[in-house]
Amino acid sequence: MTPRNPETCGRAAALPRADAAAGTPASAAPRDETRATCAYCGVGCGVMIGHDGTRITGVRGDPAHPANFGQLCTKGASLHLSAGLDTRLLYPEYRATRTEPRRRIAWEAAIDAAAGRFAGIIAAHGPGAVAFYISGQLLTEDYYVFNKAMKGLIGSNNIDTNSRLCMSSAVAAYKATLGADAPPCCYEDFDHADTILIAGANPSYAHPVAFRRIEQAKARRPQMKLIVVDPRRTDTAAAADLHLAVLPGTDIRLFEAMLHVLLRERSVDEAWIAAHTEGFEALRAHVRELTPAVAAEVCGVAADDIVTAARWWGQAPAALSLWCQGLNQSIHGTDNGTALIALSLATGKIGRPGCGPFSLTGQPNAMGGREVGGLANLLPAHRDLANPAHRAEVARLWGVDRVPARPGLSAVELFEAARAGKVKAVWIACTNPAQSLPEQTRVREALAACEFVVLQEAFRNTETAPFADLMLPATTWGEKDGTVTNSERRISRVRPALPAPGEARADWRIARDFARALGPRIGKPQAARLFAYERAEEVFAEHAATTAGRDLDITGLSYALLEAAGPQQWPFPAGARVEEGAARARLYADGRFPTADGRARFIVPGRALTAEKVDARYPLHLTTGRLRDQWHGMSRSGKVARLYGHVDEARIELHADDLAVRGLQDGDLVRVASRRGELVLRARASPDMRKGQAFIAMHWGRKVLGSAGVNLLLGDDFDPHSKQPELKHAAIRIDKAVLPFRVLLMRAERPGRTAAEDAEALSPWLERFAYASLALAGRDHPAVVMRIAHDRPIPPAWIGELDALLGLEGDEALSYVDVRRGIGKRALIEDDCLVGLRLAGESAAQAWLSELIIDRRPAAGLRRWLLAPLAAPPAQAKLRGRIVCNCLDVAEADIAAAIAGGDDFDRLQRTLRCGTSCGSCVAEIRRMLRASGR
Repeated sequence: MTPRNPETCGRAAALPRADAAAGTPASAAPRDETRATCAYCGVGCGVMIGHDGTRITGVRGDPAHPANFGQLCTKGASLHLSAGLDTRLLYPEYRATRTEPRRRIAWEAAIDAAAGRFAGIIAAHGPGAVAFYISGQLLTEDYYVFNKAMKGLIGSNNIDTNSRLCMSSAVAAYKATLGADAPPCCYEDFDHADTILIAGANPSYAHPVAFRRIEQAKARRPQMKLIVVDPRRTDTAAAADLHLAVLPGTDIRLFEAMLHVLLRERSVDEAWIAAHTEGFEALRAHVRELTPAVAAEVCGVAADDIVTAARWWGQAPAALSLWCQGLNQSIHGTDNGTALIALSLATGKIGRPGCGPFSLTGQPNAMGGREVGGLANLLPAHRDLANPAHRAEVARLWGVDRVPARPGLSAVELFEAARAGKVKAVWIACTNPAQSLPEQTRVREALAACEFVVLQEAFRNTETAPFADLMLPATTWGEKDGTVTNSERRISRVRPALPAPGEARADWRIARDFARALGPRIGKPQAARLFAYERAEEVFAEHAATTAGRDLDITGLSYALLEAAGPQQWPFPAGARVEEGAARARLYADGRFPTADGRARFIVPGRALTAEKVDARYPLHLTTGRLRDQWHGMSRSGKVARLYGHVDEARIELHADDLAVRGLQDGDLVRVASRRGELVLRARASPDMRKGQAFIAMHWGRKVLGSAGVNLLLGDDFDPHSKQPELKHAAIRIDKAVLPFRVLLMRAERPGRTAAEDAEALSPWLERFAYASLALAGRDHPAVVMRIAHDRPIPPAWIGELDALLGLEGDEALSYVDVRRGIGKRALIEDDCLVGLRLAGESAAQAWLSELIIDRRPAAGLRRWLLAPLAAPPAQAKLRGRIVCNCLDVAEADIAAAIAGGDDFDRLQRTLRCGTSCGSCVAEIRRMLRASGR
């Protein structure tokens, strides 16, 4: 095994590696720790932020937080490395016209410009001509002020959120069946369930800490059954007792066939159904002919497996379902959810330990946004926009004349309206629609057509930034003050470890200042009174007051209580006591639901299976999903070099036979086309894919890829109930991309310039080439990597400019040129370390040369080989390859060698320590062991 800490060379030995966040040695002990929460998924893990008062120096899991008890995943454990200022937006910037560049502007002038532009558009075209598009990564207080500003001050419901893209179908399904958007379960249910059904979710990657708890529960109780429904054999599916690899878009038929079996075998709870539900007879009739055999033909799975799943569910004393984007991101996502929830209602398995339908939230505070009504069709505290009494109540609580009745534009509708010229000003906060929405060509057209675009952001280099007329710097993780709510309805305090850098401001404060400035301009001078908040705590108190008497009543919560007692689940009404928390952990234990008659509802699906059809021209089913170590559009996680160790380049994964039949090999570049667009990606053969299916991760966009990524291929059709777009499926074809002209560029981080800054400088070059990608690499010594493939010779002037950007142009670099063969190479050595590399026309040696840069190994004994065309490394240069355990930097080659030497799982953990930290790699390690026959 290659030593983890090889002797480094030259400058690296003299300059200890600084945390990207801290600028101080990683070994420096923090002078203080501040409790907050993780900035990533909806598990809502507590973190302890280490800092010295001016810089963040580390992060660890909060052992007292009930969501994670000190555990963190690879992303959460590296949060401190993302907190540097190298890509931060630090000052407001403004341009009066699109023909001029943005320039720095004072805050007062920025708010004045925004208020003036919005007021002018409202005066000329009405309040429906402006919109807010916000984010599930905002704090609840931020959400609340934005929502009040649009619905209470401007007088439009045109406020939507990127949460529309991930959980609105779950909201609609909960409301349709249980009466309110309230997940009835808690994480403790993992410990009590006898059967867990995970559908359309890969929590091993997307919610790792929650999945670790499921794994631990199964280790304690091996008889617990785990069923996973997913077209791919994900790490979650690999851990299952039963994997149902359904065809995309067929989940409803699977759940209906399971209900058919439950009815046939009399495993439903008829007495509970009669006492607590409505509508079951219609659903009973609907599933009467939907046998396992019928469903097997539709779903592409064995009928016997459907029967097995139904029996495990029906016979389990406690059964729990979990779902996420695989069900929600569908044009029948609401029906997917109601069909799954029906399994819990039909068996009466809800409101008890280990029971119920549990939607996993994708973003850290999508729940908080739902609570304050921060979507185009919602009102605060789970009130219905369509209900006149609810609108009147909110108007009274806010102190405004009225709340408009007409629903606002949802995410896809909003940008289509901007493209059509109907929405003329859009304020975007903490989200990146130029990467995350479907139909990316149309989204970019919409942003370009919109008269005035405001982008309120922490990072200056997102894909949306070029379209912004006004950019407003916002605080981010480590600087924010407020609350968030996680997937189990648990509200946590978020505390700032550091003051805001530069001129960045809290999101709620920016929205407040805008509302105060806008009010007088649109004839509402009372705005100063309506938005009189001076502290985030005042916003929370007003939000809590709006929940009085509602199902999510939190009038008993305050910052003081959360500080003293820690995170709390709702409901928590006035007079409630902390020690009663166990009684609040699960909802509906009494069988009463927040509907007009107190009964839950069974829903008969209203539409047929309508996933886009494959045909002779587009014969492959494409699905999308997450990577283990990246997050959303990578504006934060993409700054951390170690998070590329597991997957370092955008790719399309297919079954090996699908590559072979097209004359393709693993690693080839291919053109991927749908009915909406085309992009070039590297193809990878994967044993986890069924024949006829493909997978692309959602994260890669124009910032790191020469195209908009997978959302370029996806359509903008959406669910009619939730208006959540279909982001999970498209019909595609692939063809070989003939791109013979190749270049690899690599540069180690250097004093005064981070690898992320080098990547930012290279990013505008990506679209010049038929294929190009950017990544970071390394751990203690980050580097930027640019891969280029083109269909014609790359102009020497371009190569020269790229060399100059990375400091490779000087005479001190070793150089080799073969004009006849089109080969040009440069290698930069400083203090006996290879720190820069450019290979043009020939890249056989790129793997071992790249590792030489990353590991900072002495280059003295390898100089003679640096520019030689060696596919295999010299004996002195040992390849480690892909990193499996990111926490402890254990490579795939290390694990494979140990397995070949006879190590089992326990010995691997003792010797290499892989999987002993966050556990995100455990499923992959076990899969490697199974593949070896162990």
